[in-house]
Amino acid sequence: MKANGLNGQILRVDLSQEKLEPVQIDEQIFRHYGGGSGLGLYYLLKNMPARLDALAPEAIITFMLSPITGAPISGQSRMSINAKSPASGAIGDSQVGGFFPAQLKFAGFDGLIVSGKAAKPCYLYLHEGKAELRDARQLWGKTTLEVEQTLKTELADEKIEILQIGPAGERSVNFAAVITMANRAAGRTGMGAVMGSKNLKAIVVKGRANTIQFADSKGVATLAKWGAKNVPLNEDMLGLHEDGTAGVLSSQQAIGSLPTRNYNEGQFESFNDIGGETMTEEILKDQDTCYACAVRCKRVVEVSEGAYQANPAYGGPEYESLATFGSYCGVANLAALAYANEICNAYGMDTVSCGATIAWAMEMYEHGELSLADTGGLDLRFGNEQAMIAVLEQIADGSTTFGRLLGLGSAHAADKLGKGHDYLITVKKQEAPAHMPQAKRSLGLIYAVNPFGADHQSSEHDGSYEPDAAATTLERLSQIGLPTDRLTSKDNLNDDKIRFALETQKTYSALDSFSVCQFVYGPAWALFGPQQLVDLISTVTGWQDFSVRELQTVGERRLTLMRLFNHREGLGRQDDKLPKKFFRALKGRGPTAGVALQEADIERAKDVYYQAAGWTSEGVPTAQLLQGLELDEFTHILN
Repeated sequence: MKANGLNGQILRVDLSQEKLEPVQIDEQIFRHYGGGSGLGLYYLLKNMPARLDALAPEAIITFMLSPITGAPISGQSRMSINAKSPASGAIGDSQVGGFFPAQLKFAGFDGLIVSGKAAKPCYLYLHEGKAELRDARQLWGKTTLEVEQTLKTELADEKIEILQIGPAGERSVNFAAVITMANRAAGRTGMGAVMGSKNLKAIVVKGRANTIQFADSKGVATLAKWGAKNVPLNEDMLGLHEDGTAGVLSSQQAIGSLPTRNYNEGQFESFNDIGGETMTEEILKDQDTCYACAVRCKRVVEVSEGAYQANPAYGGPEYESLATFGSYCGVANLAALAYANEICNAYGMDTVSCGATIAWAMEMYEHGELSLADTGGLDLRFGNEQAMIAVLEQIADGSTTFGRLLGLGSAHAADKLGKGHDYLITVKKQEAPAHMPQAKRSLGLIYAVNPFGADHQSSEHDGSYEPDAAATTLERLSQIGLPTDRLTSKDNLNDDKIRFALETQKTYSALDSFSVCQFVYGPAWALFGPQQLVDLISTVTGWQDFSVRELQTVGERRLTLMRLFNHREGLGRQDDKLPKKFFRALKGRGPTAGVALQEADIERAKDVYYQAAGWTSEGVPTAQLLQGLELDEFTHILN
């Protein structure tokens, strides 16, 4: 079953039975679903019973690659992790990069399907096409860096790659992440909690790169050289290289899209103190990368003096982390934000949900709905960095009742307290990232309808379809079938903007199915455009008739499978709901001061979106759509 770009096998792991079974897989399944998240959804729907508790032993978690994972070119070393989310009860979906994905491919596997619960903590060791379970009791309770150091010493190999959970995942924190290299996170939707519920502490891989064959190695090399040459010529890629994703903080501030004090304002008066340029100038130690990537956007920071010190082994904060712990919480101390990022990477937590949950608690405290008695004596005002760090540490180690409460996430904490719902910024119980739909209207629609909750990496943002969009961006959007003579203003959510949101969502969905970096491949501002991604897929696999249209269809299949999963779990239009806060006028100053979304606009946009997507008015895919996408085997879910 081995084919170009593929090992031809996925490992099925039953932890309860300690059974490891390689399963052969035909390359046509990869062509149909792409791999990554699309393939993970396929196996979840086929093998996992409906309405299971997300943390039940019978629940399944998948780790999937694609045919182009491990190719020697920028942006391909990504992996999707899928399971039912313990936070939302909807589909869980998260991606991670670094070197682990490529090494998993080199170790002989195209993906993993894990079920059951081990009798004791264990880790999975994969090498040269072989698999074994090993005792991890000595690793339980350790931070991610401690585990990295321990396993590399025990296995006497510095070149192994480790994917693991931290203590937060062991304790089933609802926003527990899965971590690799102690600094790369599959952060969103609580996949670390699912892994922890199975007593699976880590997955360790060791492989050899020369085991994978490509249909046209020279073609791959040509694309790779073009990408490396164009990194310094592409303004967006150059910005990523120099300042990382943190470099967008100043542009978000400029358009009033930097969430401040729990999404009450769109600009932060101290944004310069925590921005990417300041981080580069003051605490940047190095620029790290993922396997074979020329962009080198990963920050490595070091703070060696003062109250908050940061170990470079834990990397450095991305834009979302700076915003959620910074502007969300009103904190302007860059060293404190670097330390907050370190705690999350050490204990295995999503920085977005964690920081946003603390900001929610701060607003509760500011309005007198949490007292000093509730917070354990912490003066949880906006801007109090000491209190922010203290409560973060309590969430991380679970040492206090208040910390354990916030470890549920803000929506579940509000439900448990019976108050605080007006201050939530959650969709499907997942906290919103640091891009504001008050400044990017189509993003409000995507936040609502996205199957796994509010997400800023599930579609292109509005600026790419507005009159001042770059010519290169418009040319790439035309490749996916969008007309470029119907551009709309930033405050518009008309039918053209809705179509833009849906079509780019399909493209981003395809990127997560083919497991590529959205900063390197994308429908607009990335290094490689859609046609170049198609060219790469063809040179790796030999699928010479593969097209951008087929790429879009792969993305549409993934979205449809996600929607089917949610329908099966009882979610529908009633869950495609934005928080009340988004419909209240923003305070402060700047372009979005006084701006609020209108519920009627979002409801109308949902109607248009559902119809264009081929869904019913309740947001359920139709049997006709499933047949058109060759997903007939899943039509029974509609009954």
